[in-house]
Amino acid sequence: MMQDRNFRKTAGMAVVGIATLSLAACVNPSAKIATSLEGYGFQPAQSQCVGDRLEANLSLGQLQQLGRAAKASREGDTTPGRLTASDFIRVSGQVKDPKVPLEVGKAAAACGILTDPASPL
Repeated sequence: MMQDRNFRKTAGMAVVGIATLSLAACVNPSAKIATSLEGYGFQPAQSQCVGDRLEANLSLGQLQQLGRAAKASREGDTTPGRLTASDFIRVSGQVKDPKVPLEVGKAAAACGILTDPASPL
């Protein structure tokens, strides 16, 4: 009887632990994109707009590819804290999936970041 109670308690704790890890792994892609863009100096409203549009129009896999391309392009950069709209669109072109740069360009245009491509969002 005591072993059965200990087993149920341990199993219950394991389920809670797995659920916690699962929730931690579920990061809102739109918020993650917006936070990353803001870190590069983009305006919060425009960053959120781009994040929302990319999350709505790209799969999680496509977003991950875009994230890896962006990270790779920033390695060895002499100005790592600065990213322009043209940099962002150029990086999206490095993803093998043609839908990614198309959606990035559409999001950039719709969110108003193409008005001055030499400056951050």
